[in-house]
Amino acid sequence: MDSIEIVEGKKARIRFDASKCIHSRGCVLSRPDVFVPNVQGEWIHPDAATPEAVAELAHQCPSGAIMYDRLDGGPNEQPPKVNLVRIRENGPLAFHAELHIAGQEPSYRATLCRCGASKNKPYCDGGHAAAGFVASSEVAVEESSPLARREGPLHISPTVNGPLHVEGSVEIVTSTGKTVNRTTTTYLCRCGQSRNKPYCDGSHKAAEFVAEGV
Repeated sequence: MDSIEIVEGKKARIRFDASKCIHSRGCVLSRPDVFVPNVQGEWIHPDAATPEAVAELAHQCPSGAIMYDRLDGGPNEQPPKVNLVRIRENGPLAFHAELHIAGQEPSYRATLCRCGASKNKPYCDGGHAAAGFVASSEVAVEESSPLARREGPLHISPTVNGPLHVEGSVEIVTSTGKTVNRTTTTYLCRCGQSRNKPYCDGSHKAAEFVAEGV
């Protein structure tokens, strides 16, 4: 909880988790009056925008670092109608679903490391940039059938020294939005060495990948 900054306005409360931020900068570029960059002291100002605008800022944050609570009686964030994991070019896996990650408090958005270099596994910390990680988001389309249910809880369990075990309905899409697979269970690479990204192919063993699991 030490990494979470909470700022309460008159109509909305913003919670910011610095440990999950991947610095996509959508917040400071779209609403620099709400998230004021490069200042000393208070930099989050919920009252600079309507509660609806605060909610939209949070919804656009891929990592889930920005969360909010409506204090005006309006609706808080709800699970999406379609569970997605978006493969970010040369970067992490961006999930949008009712997420249950390694027994932590449920969330709706998260970016999880797939390069193996993050010091905050299973979350991305931007280490892929320094590591020079290269992995296209435009992967081969797998033959798959439409899911009977496209929403619902998505459970993600990092395995010891191995991949992310994903259980629940999820559609895997490229950074341009093309669906490449639909599944209810899969293992996704998080060591950065798989030759079949984003899926695990066992390369973590030869690479002697070390990471905690659940």
